[in-house]
Amino acid sequence: MGLAKRIIPCLDVKDGETVKGTNFVNLRSAGDPVELGKAYSEQGADELCFLDITASFEGRKTFTDMVTRVAKEINIPFTVGGGINELADVERLLYAGADKVSVNSAAIRRPELINEITSRFGSQVCVVAIDARFDADGWHCYLKGGRERTERGLFEWANEAQERGAGEILFTSMDHDGVKNGYANEALRELADNLSIPIIASGGAGKKEHFRDTFTDGHADAALAASVFHFGEIPIPELKAYLKAEGINVRI
Repeated sequence: MGLAKRIIPCLDVKDGETVKGTNFVNLRSAGDPVELGKAYSEQGADELCFLDITASFEGRKTFTDMVTRVAKEINIPFTVGGGINELADVERLLYAGADKVSVNSAAIRRPELINEITSRFGSQVCVVAIDARFDADGWHCYLKGGRERTERGLFEWANEAQERGAGEILFTSMDHDGVKNGYANEALRELADNLSIPIIASGGAGKKEHFRDTFTDGHADAALAASVFHFGEIPIPELKAYLKAEGINVRI
């Protein structure tokens, strides 16, 4: 059966509340992150992911306090990301109670950050998040919440991240984000088949079949989703029962 596939609710946090958008824009409120985190933990989520999407100095303080509050309420691993630029940021969040950190823009700008995190805290702490879009010349990585294109290609950057010690890749297809038409399974499969570290699928969940397809067709190790969980469209226990019935190894 292999390792159990993981279901990971993702909470984008802005000014202390959970928000959700489409294609990275048009944000709307989705509730209190601590309450949501606790509810997901109780419903059987395997992990949680919290992203500080406005990591200015003030936002950081609010976010760090929230991480501490979440840690007291849940008993599953959780990853935090947003505004992590140096080891001091990683230390602050791990100290607040996070299990892993997710780095994105800062790692593309200065790839040595991955080496620094993994040599100090271990590979299992470092998740490299990649926001990519399929442009006319192939998959390209984007920075600053999807606002700035880079010349880094998705596959070569993911490969370099693995070589530098990343423990997991969290790949968000910007074209699929919030659209609810399914994950970018072709690109996910290419990542999963060429790398030896786990691949987390992100962007595109709209129905239970999409989760099944990203595990079977996309070869993903975990599936991350936001609005279908936040707005009660797919309850986690129901999703897991469905996946198990479809022959996918999940923890019930």
